[in-house]
Amino acid sequence: MQDYLTILQKSALFSGVNRQDLAKMLGCLLANIKMYEKNTYIIKASHTLWEVGIVLSGRVNIVKEDYWGNRSILASLAAGELFGEAFACAQVHYNIFSVVAAEKTEIMFINYEKIASPCQFACKFHTKIIRNMLQLMAQKNIMLTAKIEHLTQKNTRAKLLSYLSAEAVKQRSNTVIIPFNRQELADFLSVERSAMSAELSRMRRDGLIDYTKNRFVLHKSVSF
Repeated sequence: MQDYLTILQKSALFSGVNRQDLAKMLGCLLANIKMYEKNTYIIKASHTLWEVGIVLSGRVNIVKEDYWGNRSILASLAAGELFGEAFACAQVHYNIFSVVAAEKTEIMFINYEKIASPCQFACKFHTKIIRNMLQLMAQKNIMLTAKIEHLTQKNTRAKLLSYLSAEAVKQRSNTVIIPFNRQELADFLSVERSAMSAELSRMRRDGLIDYTKNRFVLHKSVSF
C-alpha cells in the first residue's frame, strides 16, 4: 500500500489527510487493489456495489449500455478519481452503469460502510473524509448537469463546441487536452462517430478549431 500513498494523497477523497494518517486509515477502510487490462469490465451494470473504487493508474470510462449494445460514456476518470460512491451510498440493489478500463488500470477498492461510519479506532481524520465524500458527490452532480447541457445542443457542431468550450474554461486555455479518443468522444456526446469526424473536419476548415489527436485549439470566431 505504501507505493500508492502519493497518488491517494492527491485524491479529493483524502484531501487534508497526511501521509502517516492515510497509511493507518487504509486498514480501517479494508482497502484492496486489483489490476485490469484494457477494455475489461471493472464493474458491470446490475451488479450491487458495496465498495468505492479509486483509480491508482490508467483510466476508466463510466458507460451506459442499452439492450442492443449501444454505448454512451458518462465520464472518463484518471488516477486519483473515484467511482461507485453514489450507488454504494444509496444502497440500491443494482447499478445501472458499467465501469470499463480504457487502458491497463489499477483500482483500489474501499468499503463504503467504513467511510460512512466512524471506525473503532476513532481516526481523527475520519470526519474529514466524510466531508470530502459529500463534496465529491456534489461536484459530480454539477458535472452531470454540464453534460446534459452538451447533449441538449441542437446539432453535432453545437455539442462539440459546448464540450470544448467547457474544457477551455476548466483548463483555462484555448488549447485543451481531452481524455477521449474519437470513438469515446462520440460515445460521450451521443453522436455517430463518422458524422462527428466529418463535422470536426468542417469546423477546422471554417477556422473554428485545430486539432491533433486529443489536443484541440479553439479560435475566437465560433458559429453554431
